[in-house]
Amino acid sequence: MSDGQQRIRQQQRVAELCAGVVRAVSGERDLHFRGPRLHRGREPLPWFAPHLHPSADTDDFRSFRGVADGLALRIAGSDAALHAALKPEQAIERFIFEMLEQFRVEALAPEAMPGMVRNLRHRHAQWSLALHHSGMTDTARGLLIYTVAQICRARVTGQQVVEQTEDMLEATRFCLSPVIGHALAGLRRDRADQAAYAMHARDIARTVAGLLADAADDGEDRRDGADTDTRRGLFSLVADMDAEIVERFTAAHAGRSRVLDDASGVYRVFTTAYDREQDAGTLARKEVLAAHRERIDRRIAAQGVNVARLARQLRALLTDPTREGWDGGQEEGHIDGRRLAQLIASPTERRLFRRERQEPVADCALTFLIDCSGSMQEHAESVAMLVDVLSRALEQAGVTSEILGYTTGAWNGGRARRDWQRAGRPPHPGRLNERCHMVFKAAATPWRRARPAIAALLKADLFREGIDAEAVHWACARLLARGEERKVLLVVSDGSPMDSATELANDAHYLEHHLRDVVARHEQAGRIGIGGLGVGLDLSPYYRHSQVIDVAASTGHAVFAEIVALIAQLRR
Repeated sequence: MSDGQQRIRQQQRVAELCAGVVRAVSGERDLHFRGPRLHRGREPLPWFAPHLHPSADTDDFRSFRGVADGLALRIAGSDAALHAALKPEQAIERFIFEMLEQFRVEALAPEAMPGMVRNLRHRHAQWSLALHHSGMTDTARGLLIYTVAQICRARVTGQQVVEQTEDMLEATRFCLSPVIGHALAGLRRDRADQAAYAMHARDIARTVAGLLADAADDGEDRRDGADTDTRRGLFSLVADMDAEIVERFTAAHAGRSRVLDDASGVYRVFTTAYDREQDAGTLARKEVLAAHRERIDRRIAAQGVNVARLARQLRALLTDPTREGWDGGQEEGHIDGRRLAQLIASPTERRLFRRERQEPVADCALTFLIDCSGSMQEHAESVAMLVDVLSRALEQAGVTSEILGYTTGAWNGGRARRDWQRAGRPPHPGRLNERCHMVFKAAATPWRRARPAIAALLKADLFREGIDAEAVHWACARLLARGEERKVLLVVSDGSPMDSATELANDAHYLEHHLRDVVARHEQAGRIGIGGLGVGLDLSPYYRHSQVIDVAASTGHAVFAEIVALIAQLRR
């Protein structure tokens, strides 16, 4: 397993723990992280303050806990509507105002939670030292911002400034006292009253923004490109609290489509005339499928997977105890009235009881949906091995499984694009390619009979482009048509949706935006548990539950354990 994959998995575990903290403290159940950003349901929450963006590369776990505590306090202790109405318009003022509001809610941390107070203090100290070591405090403007952050938090919370940089602040603190001293005293006094506190925070933000503007007008910090360095040091963290910041995780890129927004989210398809759904077993000759099957079997043998063990894990995870009648003639349990006559005939008889018999029954259907876009071709053998072993283990566990795939019928739009061109190229035609959905193993087909069709995953010319959202909806529709109580969908992909003709005729985020909408709609319905298995990529921008897997490097049971862990999340 590569170091990069281990780092991503560790980040996912930390994000899950932090999300649990935020939900517990704030009392809101629908909060979760997608990548590094906190979401409420489908909607991303604001970034709030600069010190709430820890780096997985440089910050420790305690910093992440401090961020989780800070986010929870902000959600629970700040009136978002009031804050939005009072925040300044100018970017620098708004940046300072956001930071001061965060200091206010952190100052209100319950005294009964001293660990939370220590986490918050630790996180702020880590952020402060990182900012200092980045060179931002080498300039007058950078030092001004840094000093404001230190003295305001110290005044509001009653804690000391960061000891390592305390001496450096003295001169700037002395100069600031006459101009913000009155408002600074008000911060501490009115920290329990958000509206009154905001008035003092606005005064400080306005004053500091003016001092920064005066420094720029006076030509300060122009030496050696220091003005550029200052902006890079501070504003690369948060230049504008309403704007996106650079993602620190290796994650799929997901943007918004202006075309979909303008159409109120209505997804269009130019033509369905060339769409098809195929049995994968018919896509190649029997001799070719047999050769591919041999490759997969050799790979499985080399992998050394204990299928019986995997089946036991899945059975324990996906089955529920079901009443299957009674066992009589027991020495303990419920009295069996039919055997009371034996007690009279043989007073020493002890087998007069019966016990309820329960058997584990898997009332569950699980579907694998495989991305067959061009970039997945290099992973085809590994993915085929994974789904083949898992479908076999699921069958042994009594779980119904299905293996589906999706691609396009042609590159660059094919016949659908040709028809669009003949129609005069109307603007924003929607999806502009031939959709191709494939069934490698139907739910009603036993694994042994499906083995040749699964081998079709190794057919190289299957892999073209990917229209993920329609495939997810198709797979969900197949699951919903089944009678099992529990339904799970695992999407195996290595990237974002991609169809060049559709993107060129609409915009670059048309398919990504639609995928997020479709997944969110099914997640909110709650009838199907949907998870993303990212082949070397974090799919959390699209799927609330996701797991990064390294199919090339993983051996033995490790990668299967990760998939089982994801299934465990989806069954809750």
